[in-house]
Amino acid sequence: MSYEHILVDHEDGVAIITLNRPEKLNAMNRKLGIELHDAVKKAEADDSIGCLVITGAGERAFTAGGDIHEQLENDAKFTDQQLDEMRDNKNRYEISACAKPIIGMVNGLAYGGGAVLVSSLDMRVGCEGSKFRFLAAAYGRINSTWTLPNQVGWPMAKELLFTARIVGAEEAYRIGLLNHLVPRAQLRAKTMEIAKMIASNHHGAVQGVKALMLKQMAMNLEAQFEAEHEYTTNVLRGAKAKDAFPEFIARKGLAS
Repeated sequence: MSYEHILVDHEDGVAIITLNRPEKLNAMNRKLGIELHDAVKKAEADDSIGCLVITGAGERAFTAGGDIHEQLENDAKFTDQQLDEMRDNKNRYEISACAKPIIGMVNGLAYGGGAVLVSSLDMRVGCEGSKFRFLAAAYGRINSTWTLPNQVGWPMAKELLFTARIVGAEEAYRIGLLNHLVPRAQLRAKTMEIAKMIASNHHGAVQGVKALMLKQMAMNLEAQFEAEHEYTTNVLRGAKAKDAFPEFIARKGLAS
């Protein structure tokens, strides 16, 4: 698939996907959503990629959310059933459930559908221009109930979803919506530092950690332990010492 509304770059095992409609604050129309989903699935299937980064073009917006102009046109052209079939909610879930870690490089505002997207990612790095707004309750919709509580906890998620208020960068960092908050000039460097560290680790182990954490969200402690034991016994056995620590073994002369 050739892309019209996103850019994709690869750097040291990291796939960088840029939402590229800066003149529209990177608003997500249906075509952009399809392209984003396709790019994520391709990076997921690429063995050379260990981590993904999603960001927006320009300095104003990560994404302002859904393209309202397109929504108005679609409301006039299609039935409710057709609109339900067209919505990309399933695509958004599949992005969140990507086997590989995804970092949001939040270069500006993330409102509405943009807040849904960014809260579905594994972690976020922001700058002074990062702002979030979970807008659905303000206009008679519901979303982010399955993403936001996992990032900031139930009480704060309820506040942000009930009020639909703006969350600035400092507050977002304080409540855990941002993992890191850095000056804009350092945003890409900090994001890529983390992404490259992840990509340099054992891909199967990193993906196993993510898979287990997603699976275990609703489990009790014993079930979490059993899930990890089953995975590390039958899916990805831990590396033998000679494979896990070759440099240490060579340096200490421990090789047999």
